[in-house]
Amino acid sequence: MDLITLPVTTERLILRLFTADDIDDMHAYQGLESVARYLYRPPRTRERCAEVIEQISAPTGWAEDGDELVLAVCRADEPGVIGEVVVKLSSAYAHQAEIGWVFHPAHEGRGYATEAARAVAAAAFDDLGAHRIFARLDVENTGSVKLCERLGMRREAHLVENDLDGERWGSEYIYAALAHDLKR
Repeated sequence: MDLITLPVTTERLILRLFTADDIDDMHAYQGLESVARYLYRPPRTRERCAEVIEQISAPTGWAEDGDELVLAVCRADEPGVIGEVVVKLSSAYAHQAEIGWVFHPAHEGRGYATEAARAVAAAAFDDLGAHRIFARLDVENTGSVKLCERLGMRREAHLVENDLDGERWGSEYIYAALAHDLKR
């Protein structure tokens, strides 16, 4: 994908493609029950993390519904992956993109997720030509609710008990923004 120049850098972070060397770092957060809870799926095994990294290490284009870019988020001052941000083309025709993030809980509260999501959202508008971005999140995921609001996204929907996670019904919020809504 040459629509976004990689890596994307911010004041404190480097966002880049995942490599096979990142399997253990990804598994350190994707393998946690507390993380998977908000993703409506079980925690990932190390083997599943290896499969996912193989799939996402070379990005798709940005032309068809479902094309996505998943970036590993690394601190500039130390090695290792602390999380990831994804932007997915949900409608090529309407230039709609979904944004999401997953971070290791050990790195919460430092603004890394906001910094990374802000950079990827800006790239979705500026480089990928998105007209609108949106995020779907579990209503109990208060950290992601606050992150959406810090980005300048507005809550557009509250879907009540719209997804079944094992035996638990989950409700979701949908947040969205146009380019001029974002706090850059």
